[in-house]
Amino acid sequence: MISSLLERAIEKRPDKVRLQGRILFLTEDPELIKRQLGGEDLPWDTKNPANNPKLRDDISTDEITPAHYCFYFDETLGEIPYLGLKCGDVLPIGRSDVKKGGFVCAVSGKRRGKGSSREQSPYAEMCAGIRVVIAENIERIYKQNCQNLGLLTSTNFSLISKIRVGEEIALSEFTSGEDEITRQVIEYGGLFPFNVARMQKKVFLPPINTAGEGARATRPMTLAEKIFARHMMDEKGNIGVPCVKPGDTGFARADLRFSHEYVTPMAAIFFERYVGKDAKVNDASSIIFFRDHLTFLDEVISEEKKKLGLLDLATQLKLKQQDFAAKQGIKLHGELKDRKGSEGICHSIVLESYALPGQLNIGSDSHTPHVGAIGCVAFGIGTTDVFNSWITKDVRVKVPDSVRIIVRGKKHPNVTAKDFILKILSLDYVRSGKALAKVMEYAGEAIEELSVDERATMTNMAAEIGGFTGIVAPDRKAVDFLMERRGMARKKAESMIEGLYSDPEAQYAHVIELDAAEITPMVATPGDPGNGKYVRELNTPVPVELAYGGTCTAGKNEDMDMYARVLADALKQGKKVADSVKFYIQFGSQETRDYCVRKGYLDVFQKAGAHVIEPSCGACINAGPGVTTRPEQVVISAQNRNFPGRSGPGQMYLASPLTVAASAVAGYIVEYEPSQKAELVGA
Repeated sequence: MISSLLERAIEKRPDKVRLQGRILFLTEDPELIKRQLGGEDLPWDTKNPANNPKLRDDISTDEITPAHYCFYFDETLGEIPYLGLKCGDVLPIGRSDVKKGGFVCAVSGKRRGKGSSREQSPYAEMCAGIRVVIAENIERIYKQNCQNLGLLTSTNFSLISKIRVGEEIALSEFTSGEDEITRQVIEYGGLFPFNVARMQKKVFLPPINTAGEGARATRPMTLAEKIFARHMMDEKGNIGVPCVKPGDTGFARADLRFSHEYVTPMAAIFFERYVGKDAKVNDASSIIFFRDHLTFLDEVISEEKKKLGLLDLATQLKLKQQDFAAKQGIKLHGELKDRKGSEGICHSIVLESYALPGQLNIGSDSHTPHVGAIGCVAFGIGTTDVFNSWITKDVRVKVPDSVRIIVRGKKHPNVTAKDFILKILSLDYVRSGKALAKVMEYAGEAIEELSVDERATMTNMAAEIGGFTGIVAPDRKAVDFLMERRGMARKKAESMIEGLYSDPEAQYAHVIELDAAEITPMVATPGDPGNGKYVRELNTPVPVELAYGGTCTAGKNEDMDMYARVLADALKQGKKVADSVKFYIQFGSQETRDYCVRKGYLDVFQKAGAHVIEPSCGACINAGPGVTTRPEQVVISAQNRNFPGRSGPGQMYLASPLTVAASAVAGYIVEYEPSQKAELVGA
């Protein structure tokens, strides 16, 4: 504990708030937004919502703060909010428009803040003058980031009339329905002041007595609940409670905390500003930093953005992270010394080298659930949570409900985990937001048949579902993975997975059952990962100019097996990547690159005409080769998201590594048709 914080004066917010300013309605009609920015106040009927214009749904953090503006990590972000907001084909909001407009409230529709965990989004809104966000429902990480910063959130549209006339609003309007800890975080104006009050023993932490006073665990639990129970702190500060249930709140001790160069600098500045420039983090040995997001930015950043100084700002992010790591003695997986590229993407390296079954891991990226593939609870957090975890070594948690997703039967040879997850994302239950903030527990014979690499695709893209995390019960395949990738003794690996399964009587919020035999290769059409349809349902051929295979989701060893299988088949038939297509294959880590060297894949890729790229997040965040440069350009990608503008202005279809590679060869989107006995190259 940092002693200076025990002396700090901490006060709660007043119990009433008055929000004086204008309301910005983020509508589907760009002209209505422009009129508001021009000074017109839009009429809004809170009693008869059908009379109102349609609000934009699914506003992602990519639209609130486009990735390249996240190189700012100070109040300059106040000039940025909603610069990527797309209404039809129009971007109606310009730089500083929101700040100049005198807005205190922003209103939108369903699933506000989906996508990346970047805290720059609510921070940008705050710095522009926004004090409250109202939406039909709000994504978990974005909402928690708002609360952590002190930005108020609500799903109560009746507040609009009160805000409009400057009427006082009880703070309880914003804490109603929240758990005890979240209520107090809001009352103290953010996570850091709350944690200081917690250290000073001024706040109330509710005890977790799910099993009854003094009882042993008698409640059947899901796998995720068992792991939470092992890591939750009781009211005396001891780690571990007999059992938990959904809704239990508290602080969970993290086994591993990691962040990358997009988030570490802002967290470091918060730490130095609020804790002290010479203060030391709590247990540097369980913190890891990564330089993985912006390694290839200089190859794709436009001249216009260079003139704005954004490339220089990106370099500052790298340097700030390096300096803080050196000062604190924190392990940094950085850039390569002998060639351009990074050691690897954070999620890839954490799965290959760090995460263990039964752990609780937190990371500064929404795809942190990636490592749920070996049976640990892992979830994304924002900047404020990151820097607070450096002080307390724990993280605020409300135990989530679980959804059990059972994929039965046997899959087709050209179907992969990516096809399963795109199918799940297209379901009404997910698209309507009912899965938000829940654990996605994958099970069934078809899941059990998947390798750990393929399971990681499923858990990784729990982020696109809007889930809290994704997890698969560890089994023989997890044991084999730990032996092969970590050199772990079988006995030790087997002991780690003992008891890591859901109890037969465990309760779920919902159960989804799918038959693998009914699923054929999928694509998600441009705009959203939930726009899933079968490739065979595309009415006309869709020509592609770019094909991209890589990122944390599709840059793993088994993904490379798939690209190699398709390209080797093509070479046998005298084919290569189509002349009209550029196909990029990017490794997730150096370990995967070495694997490809051992298997002879680099030769296959080169002969087939694919361009190989060293590890980095790259095109997925508009920061490396494979990004689009024109609105009409079509790309088929194995990455996880196709939100508007995320990877350039073009039209992005998401698909599996098999479909991406087959489409690169064909020149248009097609299913991969395996040769008679498809064998892995070099296997």
